[in-house]
Order: sequence, then C-alpha cells, then structure tokens
Amino acid sequence: MLRLKVGKLVSSLALAGVLLSSVLVNQADAGLVNGSKFLGNVIAGSVPASYGTYWNQVTPENSTKWGSVEGSRNNMNWSQADTAYNYARSNGFPFKFHTLVWGSQEPGWVSGLSAADQKAEVTQWIKAAGQRYPNAAFVDVVNEPLHAKPSFRNAIGGDGSTGWDWVIWSFQQARQAFPNSKLLINEYGIISDPSLTDQYVNIINQLKSRGLIDGIGIQCHQFNMDTVSVNTMNTVLNKLAATGLPIYVSELDITGDDNTQLARYKEKFPVLWQHPSVKGVTLWGYIQGQTWKANTHLLNSNGTERPALQWLRQYLRS
Repeated sequence: MLRLKVGKLVSSLALAGVLLSSVLVNQADAGLVNGSKFLGNVIAGSVPASYGTYWNQVTPENSTKWGSVEGSRNNMNWSQADTAYNYARSNGFPFKFHTLVWGSQEPGWVSGLSAADQKAEVTQWIKAAGQRYPNAAFVDVVNEPLHAKPSFRNAIGGDGSTGWDWVIWSFQQARQAFPNSKLLINEYGIISDPSLTDQYVNIINQLKSRGLIDGIGIQCHQFNMDTVSVNTMNTVLNKLAATGLPIYVSELDITGDDNTQLARYKEKFPVLWQHPSVKGVTLWGYIQGQTWKANTHLLNSNGTERPALQWLRQYLRS
C-alpha cells in the first residue's frame, strides 16, 4: 500500500514537472524569440494588439517614472503602470520598473522642497513603488547618472566620499523596497563611447563591491546606434562584461528609410544579441506614429512589417 502511494506521488510530481516545463517553454517562446534571452518592448497607455506577436518582456515607456506617477505631491496615479504590469504578469513576461531616480522626469514640485523633505519624499516614492510592484523582475534604480542627475541628489548623499554617494543610497533603498527584483543601472551614450564606458564602469564597480547591483543597462538609441562601428560596440560590451555582471540592452531603436534601417539592423543587432553577457534586449517602441523618434518604427500603421522587422523575425527563428 505504501509502495503504491509512493508510486502515485512520484507520478504526480513527474506530471507537475512536465506541466511546469510546458508553461515555461510557452512563455519563453512568446514573441519572436526562443531560448533564455528576452526581446522586449515598451508599453505606453494601452497594450497594442500585436504586442505578444513580437515581444516577451515589458517596460513601461513613461508610466513608472516618478514625474508621471506623482505629478502632484502625495497624489499617485498608477493606472497606466498597472496596465503594463498586469499584462506582463498575466502573460508570464518579465516586467521592468523604469525608473526610480532620474533627473529628467522627476516631479516638478520636488526641487523646491527642503533637503529633509526631498529625502523623505524620494524614500516614500521608492517604498511605494516596491509595495505596488513586488514581483517586478527588474528595476532601473538610477537612470542616466552621468547625464541627468536629480535636483535632490545632495539630499540623498550628494557626491560624498565615493563621488557617487547619492547613487549608492538609491540602490540601498531599492534593495530594501524590491528584495525580489534584479537591480539595474541605466545610461545612454555608452555603446558608442569607450571613454564614457570607463566612467560608467567606475559607478558599477562601486555598487558591485557593496552587493547592490545585479545588471547593467545600456540604452542604444538611434543617435548612437545609427553610426557606431561594430568594433566600438564590441569594445564597449567587453568592457562592461569584464565587471562580471549581465548586460541588458534597454532602449534600442535604429532609424533610416527601409533599406538603411534594414542594413543597420543586419550589421548591429547580432553584435548585441550574440554577445554572451547580453541577457536581453528591449526596443523602444515599434509602431509607426507611436515612437519617440521618426523612422525608428518597425511596424507600419497599416500593420505591415518593415524590412528590418521581417529580417529580425527570420534571424531570431533561424
């Protein structure tokens, strides 16, 4: 009798394992990609009907930026952020919270506060984000530290003894608020500038030595990607990989007419995708008329795919 029960238990566990494996395979196969690397995109106010056809990771375009959520003090609007988060969760797609600390889209009211109030407000904001989205797979903790420092940085440590105490403080708070998420830093201009990469690596290594960072974000927007050489790309990626941390291409777009965009994707996308330290790529929009820069779209407004998207589909499925 005991042997029979044990046999049934083993069978049940085996079946559960098969079912779980099936679910995970289905999730990994969503969109254009197979395997462990994801290919994601942004969601703005609503989810495009074609989203799941192409992408299997979600980043809100603007709705999880502090200025979007708390435009007026102590009045938080999470509605669009919830849309993106719930869609990601219901489809088994990794969700990235973008972003906690950033100077470019901070609330307009925060710069006029006292230092004590600034620190209290940013602390409250980080905690609220963590409570709202505890299952975020990734969090862009600090966005663009080299280019867009927040007005309140002196209230949270300023440069300090490390030169980046405010960044370290932000990651410390994020680690407490998002204990189940991978914490990332994010910056633009890196992929085309080895010298700037060295400055970025300095910040990253300070965070790594304190156990505060889990991955590196590089934006890869068209103003860098259109003209960057493959050699420079590889130099930068190898510098970042030397930290031992995974790399996430966070905001990829490439411009050009159909032929130019296609040629650029064919030359440069494989450099990113095939690098062993790159664990995922997120594009920054894909539908004509809904991208932040003209001619970066991959899907025309009538639903037809531009040549670069047709190539991307074939490349990722081969």
